[in-house]
Amino acid sequence: MGRPLGVRPRRCGKPAVSRGRILSGMRPTGRLHLGNYVGALENWVRLQQEGWENFHMVADWHMLTTSHEDTSRLQHDTFDMVVDWLAAGLDPKRSVIFIQSEVKEHAELHLLLSMLVSKARLERIPTLKEQIRDLGMDEQTISYGHLGYSVLQAADILLYRATHVRAASTTSTVANAIPCSRSPRRNSRPSRGCAGSTANA
Repeated sequence: MGRPLGVRPRRCGKPAVSRGRILSGMRPTGRLHLGNYVGALENWVRLQQEGWENFHMVADWHMLTTSHEDTSRLQHDTFDMVVDWLAAGLDPKRSVIFIQSEVKEHAELHLLLSMLVSKARLERIPTLKEQIRDLGMDEQTISYGHLGYSVLQAADILLYRATHVRAASTTSTVANAIPCSRSPRRNSRPSRGCAGSTANA
């Protein structure tokens, strides 16, 4: 498991029917719990069964934005989390599962997008303030990586041309803070305009 090998080339003939492409992600910060299942995994499996094209990302770079001090368990936590995904019903033959840091284009696109966003705009993002409050952090000492986490989120979405982003209630699910517009379907949000929304937050 590494690069999203499930990104399959198009075959000749009639294209496969898909409702759209959804990008979902979780930070590998420890063992999953019931809230992760109810808030995310249960719906991931349902969307897989309904015929959506699903990309599930181990968001290890996002994890570093708030937990960079100790990475000794990162590999172990990543393994445990993916095992839980499989146990919940995700099928690698039907859904793409990959590790964010193994796809270097995430960092490259994040760098380019970061040239378009000012520090002041990033500091005004409501979800950043909420996360700082919930984690008991000092707003004056957060890292550059943490400040720009929403820019990395935009890069994640644009890289896979996702049409929807998983919006879950668990704090470990990456996509629940992306400021996208329009919501035609419960638990999913279209990514159209995400880059613009991030740049103008």
